[in-house]
Amino acid sequence: MSNTEPGAPEANTREIASYNDPDAPWNQKFSDAEMANWNDDVISEFRANTGKVSGAYDGATLLLLTTTGARSGKPHVVPLGALYRDDTLYISSFIEDRYPAWYHNVKATPQVAVELGGKSYRATGRALEGADYDEFAAWALANNPLLADYQSKVDRPLPLVVLTLDSEV
Repeated sequence: MSNTEPGAPEANTREIASYNDPDAPWNQKFSDAEMANWNDDVISEFRANTGKVSGAYDGATLLLLTTTGARSGKPHVVPLGALYRDDTLYISSFIEDRYPAWYHNVKATPQVAVELGGKSYRATGRALEGADYDEFAAWALANNPLLADYQSKVDRPLPLVVLTLDSEV
């Protein structure tokens, strides 16, 4: 986690310092049945506990991002780590073999919904590209060791999306 990220783990929570850390949630082994319901369980717990979850993500600041499917047109909800650069909220992902569906969805339809800390917002997502991407990625990689470690292991650029919270709903 970045030092600028609110909601960093408590002192008694072990800090994940490497993308390959065997204790990191994304490196755990789960059955297909567990994975099929993984997001559903995290989403339910998030909503029941005003944005707090236990288990693998205990102590992390998560948000729920609702996008419109680029192909289906249907709403899709995914839990993601809330990352900050000063007051700028941004998201990324550790999916190794492809860009995540939420990234494609934001590029197709930037109007999204964000649930953060027990509040819901209309929001706009902006997938960073060009010079904006280059500047922001350089900062993110310099200030977030997990993102830098991840980026060193994949050939494609890190997906980066800035979220602007438009209004609370």
